Formats: sequence, structure tokens, C-alpha cells
Amino acid sequence: MPLAMNKDVFITCAVTGSGATQDRSPHVPRSPRQIADSAIAAAKAGAAVVHCHVRDPETGAPSRKLDYYREVTDRIRDADVDVVLNLTAGMGGDIVFGNTEAPFPLNAAATDMVGATERMAHIAECLPEICTLDCGTMNFAEADYVMTNTPGMLRAMGGMMTRLGVKPEIEAFDTGHLWFAKELVREGTLTGPALVQLCMGVPWGAPNDLNTFMAMVNNVPQDWSWSAFSLGRDQMPYVAAAVLAGGNVRVGLEDNLWLGKGQLATNAQLVERAVSIIEGMGARVIGPAAVREKLGLVKRAPQGVAA
Repeated sequence: MPLAMNKDVFITCAVTGSGATQDRSPHVPRSPRQIADSAIAAAKAGAAVVHCHVRDPETGAPSRKLDYYREVTDRIRDADVDVVLNLTAGMGGDIVFGNTEAPFPLNAAATDMVGATERMAHIAECLPEICTLDCGTMNFAEADYVMTNTPGMLRAMGGMMTRLGVKPEIEAFDTGHLWFAKELVREGTLTGPALVQLCMGVPWGAPNDLNTFMAMVNNVPQDWSWSAFSLGRDQMPYVAAAVLAGGNVRVGLEDNLWLGKGQLATNAQLVERAVSIIEGMGARVIGPAAVREKLGLVKRAPQGVAA
């Protein structure tokens, strides 16, 4: 199959995520100010899009608190650098079962399962240009944890995104997720052409080998836009792989903490490394204005930043 290399590439920086990485690197931002500052630094380094979760400022644990999202949003929009804001809508779908002989009752302390409206509350309040839609349920790393996104929940959340005018970024962790995403567009729940993030190497979704990656790529409709990423040491090789296969790229501390062996990274450093790979391949890194034009996004003005 001939290469269909992308010559105009946008970079997404996934700034902090919701994994238990907060104590593994001092560069993983926790507070809304730290998250916003790290996102702004990534934008200055070349990221056209910043993908943000929020955390409890004291513990670093993942959070869905609306005030944190509001502050992150306002700080980024009030910054002296332009960037497309992408907020997660993946929180609130976590089920942790009891042990294998007694799965019920659920592990209440670890389970965070709420309704579609509550999962979308910060999106309706902050109105980012993009928000994520994890397009399927899957076993997710830990023994008794299930990332839960039923067809009914996805139709409800996807419909809310469409009505709000927020562009869904379909998170595809396996080929079946792309199958359902195409159904959401076919039935009119989502508006095409869609935007997809191919999530490679996340246990226990699509493995990050190139055969599986190309199977995922070949299942994305020709008129859709897509990016891809993989985890840890495979993050930068997937920058090259995504560009060669015709897509865009995602880097950041959500997926990888390291710049090199024994060298913890910042988000800005990971973006700078991605820029060097992309430009070294003869492609061009495009900015937020070009991304808005490509994806049909409308920039929203700041609504006032916290002191």
C-alpha cells in the first residue's frame, strides 16, 4: 500500500490525564493554575490543541469538579497564546466490581458512575471547542475495573455535544469503537465528517503493533480527520507512524512521563520533540487557526479568569 503521508499536521497535547501519575513526576500538573500553565506552555511549544482533565489540587486524584474546569478554561482562554481547547467527557463512567467470587456489591469507593447530564455538566458550562467521546466499553488495565460507555449513554452524550455545538473527538480504543462511531454519524447523533483519536496500546484495547494500527486507520472514513497516540516509550515512534499513515499526533504527560531514559519530561518538551520529528519528516506543523478551519470550529472568547 503506498504511503499517504500527512503534510499538514496538528499536535494535541494531553496535559495531565486521570491516571495515578501525580506522584511519579513533579511535572504532572495538579491544580487548575498548574494545568492551565502547562497547557499554555505546550501551546507555545507548538501544540494546536490541548486536551485537559482536572485533578484535586491537594492529592492529585482525578476530579469532575466544575469549578476546576471553569478555572482551567478561563485561564487558557485568557492566555497570550492561541490554542484549541479540548476537555475530557470521559469521567463518570468507571465501574469497579467486587472480587471474582462476589462481584456485587460494587467497590463503592472506587466506582464513579453517573448519568449523561452530569458527565456533560462541565462541557455545557465551559463550551470547549472539542470534547472527547470514549466510543465503547472495555476492560481497562486493573482486574475489576470496567470503563463503561453503553450505546445508550453514548447516544445521549453525543446528542448533547451536537446540540451544544461542541465537536466530539471520538476516542477509539478498538476497531468496534470505530464501527459504532460510524453508526452514530449515520443515524445523525453526531455530525460528519467526524474527528477521531486512535488510542493504541491501552490495556486491554487495541495493541500498538503496526498491523493493528493500520487496521484502525483503514476503518476511519476518508473524509474524517484523525490523530493517534501510544503510551510510554512508544509515544514518539507513533508520532512518526501517524504522520506516515496520513494522520495527526498526540503527545503529553497523560500518556508518557519520559523524554528519554532517566529524564522526566514536561509537556512543552514532549511537544517540542514531536515538532522536531514532524518537521524532520518534511511535514509542516499547523496552528490553531488552521485546525479551526479544518474541523469547522468556532473560537470562544474568555469569560473572566480567577485571580
